Amino acid sequence: MSDHGTDPATEPFVAHRNLLFTVAYEMLGSVADAEDVLQETWLRWVEVDLAQVRDQRAYLVQITTRQALNRLRTLQRRKESYVGPWLPEPLLTAPDVAEDVELSENLSLALMLILETLSPTERAVFVLHEVFDFGYDDIAATIGKSPSAARQIAYRARRQVDARRPRTPVSPEETRAALNSFRSALATGNLQGLLDVLAPDVVFVSDGGGLKLAALRPVVGADKVLRYMAGSVDKAGGAFTSEPATINGNPGLILRVDGVIDGVLAFHVDNARVTSLYYVRNPEKLTHIESETPLTSR
Repeated sequence: MSDHGTDPATEPFVAHRNLLFTVAYEMLGSVADAEDVLQETWLRWVEVDLAQVRDQRAYLVQITTRQALNRLRTLQRRKESYVGPWLPEPLLTAPDVAEDVELSENLSLALMLILETLSPTERAVFVLHEVFDFGYDDIAATIGKSPSAARQIAYRARRQVDARRPRTPVSPEETRAALNSFRSALATGNLQGLLDVLAPDVVFVSDGGGLKLAALRPVVGADKVLRYMAGSVDKAGGAFTSEPATINGNPGLILRVDGVIDGVLAFHVDNARVTSLYYVRNPEKLTHIESETPLTSR
């Protein structure tokens, strides 16, 4: 893209790049695939007659979404042969993402996992309307359907998502308080303290991708999760430490063994207790944890 410094296509693409990446990542849950989608978007964008484009931002998002839809179908086939549970790739994000309540909720690993239950078209419509506030006319043009059909798809997708996500929003402060209690109990080996912060029906999902040891199925129940985590710490065989971080706009932990990143732990909290834990250990998904990734809904 540096070869096109004087090209009139360059300025709008660069101006909206963070938005385009966020759209692609929200659709795919993978940085490498989102970057590939951006490259494909650029190749198509430079062939566009800009004089015919009424809204460059909307047009760029349209191209990005179409490319993401194509790749999403390929990704789904890949996930069918994935070893153990698949979790979205976690990102270290800047404080401004956390300050955008709607964006941070929709970027959470918990919500992105729920989006996995939608069809590709439902996911595209939900993401464009609910996350990025695009109107049905623009969405219809993107998915090749009428505005009324896009509206119906949005309604169906929203109903599916709402049936799965918690009904009561949790403040970052409440999540952070539970996370601090969890971290303190983990650091001191206080098993009762861990039990106190875990909901009785807590679910622990780990993603090793066949490259790192991880549970092949979700672990359910506070006692079982506690035993699994205690066993994992013992098997680590080194100094186990944790540090707070903003993961996908939400409070999380980066876990290290002897100073080397072992994984990223994301939380969902309800009524001051941890109801879900998402632990990403797959090293191929931990390459964007050392530096912040700029994400935006605008």
